[in-house]
Amino acid sequence: MKSLKSGSEGNGVRSEAVETASEAAAAAAPMIEGAPLISAEKPDFSKVEIEPLFKDYVDFETFSKSDFRAVKVLECEAVPKSKKLLKFTLNDGTERKRTILSGIHEYYEPEQLVGKPCVAITNLPPRKMMGIDSEGMLISAVYEYDGHEGLNLLMLSDHIPAGVKLY
Repeated sequence: MKSLKSGSEGNGVRSEAVETASEAAAAAAPMIEGAPLISAEKPDFSKVEIEPLFKDYVDFETFSKSDFRAVKVLECEAVPKSKKLLKFTLNDGTERKRTILSGIHEYYEPEQLVGKPCVAITNLPPRKMMGIDSEGMLISAVYEYDGHEGLNLLMLSDHIPAGVKLY
């Protein structure tokens, strides 16, 4: 990981689905010194530091070559002999299962991620990590919060099917 140093309103009734989603998000939230990064309360972003925006432009043709897809986590496990890597087996909308490795074990336990819909770049060349080919990249939000690095894997609505292209 690169260092960053350089509810509904109206009738007053919350639906059970909204409460369940909020509780699930809070339960799956990564922790920084025992405090969840996601909670039912509006977060205080005053201590968040973000990486500066790139000054160089990427032309549209280059950007459009990146194939962002919705993927669903079928299996997730820690990679033996690695403190950081998780191995994901993903449904990418095709008949075959896609394997992607991601260095997010510091922020998530594998069982938290099974069944979650996420965002991946699927047309990167395979990259061998710890002897395993990683066939893409999962997209995360990375930031510094109160002197600690934070990371949230981007997760999508369960209403978005695996394999759909994201623009």
